Amino acid sequence: MKSVLIRDTTRQQREEIVRRSLECGEGCENCSSCRLGGGDPMAMYQPYIDGEKELAQIHAEYRAKFLH
Repeated sequence: MKSVLIRDTTRQQREEIVRRSLECGEGCENCSSCRLGGGDPMAMYQPYIDGEKELAQIHAEYRAKFLH
């Protein structure tokens, strides 16, 4: 697998990585992200696309909301 780190990707590649990872093939009606407090999935990953936060950091922050 190719690296998805910010330093190894362009903005365009990061947009594609996020877009492809969110394609479940079932449509939004079967996705639980919004109901679980994730909000708009694209907005959640915008800091990665913008080169501000790595995916691991975004995932850790999201998980932290549910671990008290």
